[in-house]
Amino acid sequence: MHHRSKHAQITRLILILALLSLAIPATGCQMLPVWATRPIKPAPLEPGDTIMFIAPAGDLNKQRVMLAKQRLQDMGFVIKHQDDLFRQYGYLAGTDEQRAKEIMAAFEDPDVDAIFPGTGGYGATRILQMLDYRSIRRHPKMLIGFSDITALHLAINQKAGLVTFHTPNPQYGLGSEGNLSDFSATYFWRAILKSSYYDDHGNRLTPGWTYEFPQDVPAPKTLATGKARGRLIGGNFSLIAATMGTPYEVQTKGRILFVEDVREAPYRIDRFLSTLRLAGKLKELNGVILCHFTRTEKEGEEPSEFSVNQVFEQYFADLGIPVIYDFPTGHHKFNASLPVGALVELQATEDGNTVTVLEDPVQIGK
Repeated sequence: MHHRSKHAQITRLILILALLSLAIPATGCQMLPVWATRPIKPAPLEPGDTIMFIAPAGDLNKQRVMLAKQRLQDMGFVIKHQDDLFRQYGYLAGTDEQRAKEIMAAFEDPDVDAIFPGTGGYGATRILQMLDYRSIRRHPKMLIGFSDITALHLAINQKAGLVTFHTPNPQYGLGSEGNLSDFSATYFWRAILKSSYYDDHGNRLTPGWTYEFPQDVPAPKTLATGKARGRLIGGNFSLIAATMGTPYEVQTKGRILFVEDVREAPYRIDRFLSTLRLAGKLKELNGVILCHFTRTEKEGEEPSEFSVNQVFEQYFADLGIPVIYDFPTGHHKFNASLPVGALVELQATEDGNTVTVLEDPVQIGK
């Protein structure tokens, strides 16, 4: 009788905990259970699919965005956006409520296959707590973008487990006067198009790819040798630093971290790195990919100033993990697309290095 009573108490406790978990509101600040954060992949794109343009951060340049729209339509895609896409609210593309609702509408619209933020700028961090990450996981869509969109990549990876894509965007890349550079286009379409995953005879290709660098694209260099695997995480360094101490901060244990930035002085990059080190994030890493750090303020102008690469060496040289630098991703015409959350391998040697995506970052078949 005693054992049956104890068993009944345990059963009731399990039922109560289950009911409580269902009653928890699906807000952005709510942690998902461990089983719900396993990586899930969006479907790849093909002509005829619908892409929704959104403005989750800064206001958009209409001329550039409309040029990107026309180019995508010429490829056979259907482009959708709200009537107020070019709204402006100070330096933001609308109020926090407007921008958060627009994102959720894109994820929950059954006709939308992919979500293309028009640009970065500033503002994505202001709406992270307003997004419904449970709903995003239930409606996985392809999400692209870089710069301030890093905040969305980090939060959605952390809270929904969805693989997203750090890529050029409509305003800077697809809508640029010269369109994407050949190098950027190669990896943008390689990552997101369904046709990239099959050969000319319709046979499935081997999952993943290795980044290759033509003569006009400087190859990345080795800072520390080694070989490692891990799921890819990262993006714009200032956004990674800005989300530290929040429910959306970067998770680095067993990961390959990539970072890029623009208009940041070496001492500010030093501060970002110091923040990560103090938080214990660097010692958990499997590897590091240091990307473009463009238009760096004051670099090398004063004898007493460290260069960006000297700062990197101070933080990464003795970690005992592979580290490369000058990988062509970021605020530059050479902006290779990287699948955030996908499994990758980094190999760094004295003679060169390779970055290989080991699995398809999309789910083949719809």
